[in-house]
Amino acid sequence: MQFGSGSKVPTISAEDRDRLTARYAPLAAAVRDLIDASLRTEADGAVVDDACAQVRAVTEALRAGGLSDAPGMRYVTGEPPTPWGNTVVGLRNPIAPPLAIRRDDDGRYRTDFHLGAPYEGPPGLVHGGVSALVLDHLLGEAASDGMTRPLYTGTITVKYLRGTPLGALRGEAWTHHREGVKTIARGHLCDAQGVTVEAEGVFILPAWARDPAPAGER
Repeated sequence: MQFGSGSKVPTISAEDRDRLTARYAPLAAAVRDLIDASLRTEADGAVVDDACAQVRAVTEALRAGGLSDAPGMRYVTGEPPTPWGNTVVGLRNPIAPPLAIRRDDDGRYRTDFHLGAPYEGPPGLVHGGVSALVLDHLLGEAASDGMTRPLYTGTITVKYLRGTPLGALRGEAWTHHREGVKTIARGHLCDAQGVTVEAEGVFILPAWARDPAPAGER
């Protein structure tokens, strides 16, 4: 996927991608665990006060290392882009579950993942907005052939069949059909008992990525 000359997204080598992932992905995982623990803890006041002080000190130390001007994405030479900050699959985003999405031999995109306490809506259930967020991204992966085509969500329709429980889940999405600059994708989330949420999305090829019209058609 290439974004025009005005893009500020850096391009790195596969070796740099692997090196940076090894450095920063464990930090995101540690903060992810901290978020979960901060929701679940029943520690006493002294422990919580000490934890707050330590977290603030670590935060200041990390800020002193400089902040990236483009944290969200890195293009990798000869490979699909690597998402750093994406809220669903970002390798460096502690808010992301994160999802590891694969393309199976049947052309469908699938992911097995876990949503814990930070993603709760009704007690014991995933927030409906989080389900929609995950499906929006998963359908986008399918529509864009694994992020190799620049497509953006036009509309997404989500149908909630029942509550999605926190815990182990699976997502699946596929391209249903294409209509000119539109790609229609469908998918769902499920638990061990079956499908909980279905979705259909329309993804649009942006104007800058389309073939220019012949002179006589402008």
